[in-house]
Amino acid sequence: MRIHAVTHLEYSQFHDLIADMHRLRYRVFRDRLNWDVSVSGDMEIDAYDALKPTYILAVDDGSAVVGCARLLPTTGPTMLANTFPVLLGSSAAPRSESIFESSRFCVDTEAAEGVATTGLRGATFSLLAGILEWGLSMRQEAVVTVTDVRFERILRRAGWPLERFASPMQIGETKALAGRLAISQAALMTVREIGELEGPVIAPRLVQPQAA
Repeated sequence: MRIHAVTHLEYSQFHDLIADMHRLRYRVFRDRLNWDVSVSGDMEIDAYDALKPTYILAVDDGSAVVGCARLLPTTGPTMLANTFPVLLGSSAAPRSESIFESSRFCVDTEAAEGVATTGLRGATFSLLAGILEWGLSMRQEAVVTVTDVRFERILRRAGWPLERFASPMQIGETKALAGRLAISQAALMTVREIGELEGPVIAPRLVQPQAA
């Protein structure tokens, strides 16, 4: 398995993988979770994909995307601030050059091979480690996310617990919540250890800052 961090400057280089990512998101969020998401054909694509995010992609040996996450700076529009502010409770939406948002995290549980002793997919740990590695390379202090209680449990089992902004709320068929995750070398080492990962998961040449 390979982990790619793809900036908007590399979209054309990785266009096949990005298209595969949108199809994976359709299968997970529309078909499996039955979320009310924007779709185009067999792809899940929304307005935040037009904001030049960095994508973290888990790619198997057959060049299929088996996991992904979308990263955006909190200095611009985010799902937490602009779509789900109700999940902040009394907290203010984070706006900082050292805090980013992760969204659309998912793993193809049927295609992703390898399960750690925790019962979680190896792709899950690799993606989490990829987000941490990217955050550290960009000198970020935290990542915020909108998720559900199921994924909150996954983060806890992976050794990277979420700090909630407020109590979960029912949104459609999902028990949703938002929270903050610290970016630190200690968190990365914990995820690597629990996930049985050996060293960095992102190739150094693919970890690079986004252009302005």
